[in-house]
Amino acid sequence: MALRYARARLGRYGVEDAAQDVAQEVCVAVLTALPTFDDRGLPFEAFVYSIAARKVADAQRRVMRSAAPMANVPEHADEQASPEDLALLRDDAGQVIALLASLPPAQREIIILRVAMGMSTEETAAALGMTAGAVRVAQHRALTKLRSHYAGIDDGDGERS
Repeated sequence: MALRYARARLGRYGVEDAAQDVAQEVCVAVLTALPTFDDRGLPFEAFVYSIAARKVADAQRRVMRSAAPMANVPEHADEQASPEDLALLRDDAGQVIALLASLPPAQREIIILRVAMGMSTEETAAALGMTAGAVRVAQHRALTKLRSHYAGIDDGDGERS
């Protein structure tokens, strides 16, 4: 009974040896606890099941904590971004979004078209119905405002926020 239960619960982990070990631990634990067994009208199997459930839970924790075997050792280090890199990237993106939100809509659109989209001054001017000179002036003002916001300087009184 203990072996069938352990196989059923541990089968998805692919650890047949662990199921056999658990069944053996259950049998030893039942023999050890037998002197303290109190017959309260419940079937003896319920007593064995309670011990088996605890032993299987212990085995599951051991399996989950153990290192997972790999078929092949990789030749090179993983080139993907680490969780820390992704967190820093998200933080940077959040700061950029907040800085862009501090700009007036027209200046924000010019920065997005020029910097993010890579459009030329003439292309941006045509898209927004402006002259190329007006785009350059607005872009300069927007970048100046972004620099001051990034440095933590409030435009009104010059104090750090």
